[in-house]
Amino acid sequence: QVQLVQSGGGLVQAGDSLRLSCAASGRAFSSYAMGWFRQAPGKEREFVATINWSGGSTYCADSVKGRFTISKDNAKNTVYLQMNSLKPEDTAVYHCAAVLALTLPTTAREYDYWGQGTQVTVSS
Repeated sequence: QVQLVQSGGGLVQAGDSLRLSCAASGRAFSSYAMGWFRQAPGKEREFVATINWSGGSTYCADSVKGRFTISKDNAKNTVYLQMNSLKPEDTAVYHCAAVLALTLPTTAREYDYWGQGTQVTVSS
C-alpha cells in the first residue's frame, strides 16, 4: 500500500514557475513508476508526465514538453513536477499517481495510487 501526499501549487501569473511535490509513504517507492495528471473544470483528466522506477526515463505530454520536468528522488520518496513558463491553460487540479511497474504508464487507469490533488491557477 502506498499513500501519496501532495504539496505545492497555488495562484501564479502567466510566465511564472511552480514546483509540485508528491511524497510517498510505504515501502519500495523506488520500484514505482510515477505520473502527474491534471483535470480542468468540465474536462477529462489529462496525462501530464511520467517517470520510471529508477528516475532514468521520463515522458511528457506534448502540451507541456519543454516547459515541465518530472523528477524522482528515491532517497526522499518524493516525485516532483517543475513547471516553468506557465500558461493560463495549465490551470487545473494536478494529481500525482503511482504504480508498481517497469514501464512509463500514460493513462490514468494504469495507476493504482493517487494523491489528493492540488490546485494550480495561472492568471493572464
